[in-house]
Amino acid sequence: MAIGEITHIELPSDDSERAQTFYSELFGWPMQQVEGMPDYTMFQSGPGEFGGAIGKRGVSAPDRMRLYVEVESLEASVAKVTELGGSVAVEITDVPGQGRYAAIVDTEGNEIGLWEALSA
Repeated sequence: MAIGEITHIELPSDDSERAQTFYSELFGWPMQQVEGMPDYTMFQSGPGEFGGAIGKRGVSAPDRMRLYVEVESLEASVAKVTELGGSVAVEITDVPGQGRYAAIVDTEGNEIGLWEALSA
């Protein structure tokens, strides 16, 4: 993924099976359980790498839908967010073997995830 591209979307659910059925039947998205994360099911929304996950609201997913944008440096991006009048909702967090993320709130109250993949 390139810097600035949307890389992932998280869809919170109150009933994971119901949400999985809804999206797989509506859009044909294949669902795949994540090992070690029983409340987090990945999906791919089409050709390429873009996809997301359905997680338990407030547990393995945020309370509201969150999309993630690829950044070069989480530290620099988080610092810029506060300079521009936004705030940090979730501090920088490691995802072992994959990368790191943080969640920010923009000046309009929208929550967005920032993603920094591990270097190849």
